[in-house]
Amino acid sequence: MDHIDELANALSRLPGIGPRQGKRFVYYLLSVPASDRNKLSELIASLGKNVRQCPECLRFHNGGTTAICNYCSDKMRDGAQLMIVEKDQDLAAIERAGSYKGCYFVLGGVLTLSGKGVIREKELLKIVEKKIKNGLKEIVLALSATSEGEHTVDHVRELLLPYRDHIKISELGRGLATGSELEYSDAETLRAALSNRKEM
Repeated sequence: MDHIDELANALSRLPGIGPRQGKRFVYYLLSVPASDRNKLSELIASLGKNVRQCPECLRFHNGGTTAICNYCSDKMRDGAQLMIVEKDQDLAAIERAGSYKGCYFVLGGVLTLSGKGVIREKELLKIVEKKIKNGLKEIVLALSATSEGEHTVDHVRELLLPYRDHIKISELGRGLATGSELEYSDAETLRAALSNRKEM
């Protein structure tokens, strides 16, 4: 396999990128100065060195020498609330909305209706047990309003059944249109969905 096809295939494995787009990216990279390509390769190579995964919420952050991210280390955040989101981009969207001041947990994916997909079940239960000891009162399930998101909510709700005597479990109100992904929702919609959340 030649270098063009090999890189195009690698790029096509990125989310939302197909084979034709992968090849388009390769030809674009060939058309820019070598210094631009070198800078891009340096940024990709340095991801593992400069970006850490927070052991509390499991989101990726520019950690430097600090393992815990800025949200989990912020003493001003409300430890009585834990919001469960699918991915880092969803957490960023909630933060942009500016109306939630609790803690987070990133599931790392969703479950498909056919049973495929992996989520961080063990890590979630471990964090929930730890946070209950520290005063956790509510878990907010904030997943996208897609069939996979709703299927995952059902599964997580079952996982959390043993804790129902200790905590309230709620989900975002349906200010979110059916089929919409959290990461693409505007701030006003997210604020409405959060303020209209309902207990499950």
